Amino acid sequence: MTNRKSVYVTRAIPVETIEELRAHFDVEVNNDDRALSRAELQERLRGRDAAITLLTDTVDGEVLDAAGPQLRIVANYAVGFNNFDVAAATRRGVVLTNTPGVLDDATATHTMTLLLATARRIAEADTFVRQGCWQGWAPMTFVGLDVDRRTLGIAGLGRIGRNVAKKAHAFDMNIIYSDVRPDRAFEAAFGARHVDKDTLLREADFLTLHVPLLPETHHYIGAAELRAMKTTAVLINASRGPVVDEVALVEALRSGEIWGAGLDVFEDEPKLAPGLAELRNVVIVPHIASATPATRIAMGRIAAGNIIKVLNGRAPETCVNPDVLRKTA
Repeated sequence: MTNRKSVYVTRAIPVETIEELRAHFDVEVNNDDRALSRAELQERLRGRDAAITLLTDTVDGEVLDAAGPQLRIVANYAVGFNNFDVAAATRRGVVLTNTPGVLDDATATHTMTLLLATARRIAEADTFVRQGCWQGWAPMTFVGLDVDRRTLGIAGLGRIGRNVAKKAHAFDMNIIYSDVRPDRAFEAAFGARHVDKDTLLREADFLTLHVPLLPETHHYIGAAELRAMKTTAVLINASRGPVVDEVALVEALRSGEIWGAGLDVFEDEPKLAPGLAELRNVVIVPHIASATPATRIAMGRIAAGNIIKVLNGRAPETCVNPDVLRKTA
């Protein structure tokens, strides 16, 4: 018989995180390499004091009620938290946390990787060689786009957007950005220019998205926005899939409204919009922007630390619903 509190982890994560939690609590992990169904999530959270969840786990009032009133904290193993019903959790006194900050370098590097791979047609050329199609060097084989001294448009100047600008600066890119307010220090450091969305769409040679997924940013890029971009432009999305209307993007890529796209995230993961996978002018990878060992371990350290603090009566470091802390203080 144990009086230790119970923690459930909805998918296998670094062993360092599990070991840290097991030093304090009873821990069970879903070791199947798949997302839980809604019914499975409700059943496995029943009676738990805490949980580590992923973006694939929708945590709403029904799930929280199934878990029971003893549930104190749900820690997302992600910087995003659009899978949380924040209001429902706050009403029930459940703390919600995420893992910001530690993903910035990896995600920004991945963004630039997508940009470069798309511009220089790396995935397409790799497939060409592997399939035995290459017959030797030719001057017009896989001619791509220049990156140096081109205009990079950044939608959303948060930590990751700033980090992307820092990396793009090494390519002498001309940086424009759109955000709710201008950042004069950033502009001075990078020679950047604050513009409205229309100007961003019109002037960017490469447009990278770093806006959070909110009701007002759903389909931030749709058919009208794609038409407004240059026909030589490239769209990069390593933020959240639903900020892009994927059906409209397929049509824009197919018709040549824009030159190409690099996508790490998708509107209805893991499904792709019909026709997307068949297009040669898009690089598509499976939501791996933060997939480095150091980043994954750091994410786990934050999630585990938040659980340890909350279950021991202390405030977490990265609470996304701080009102709940005032209610329980």
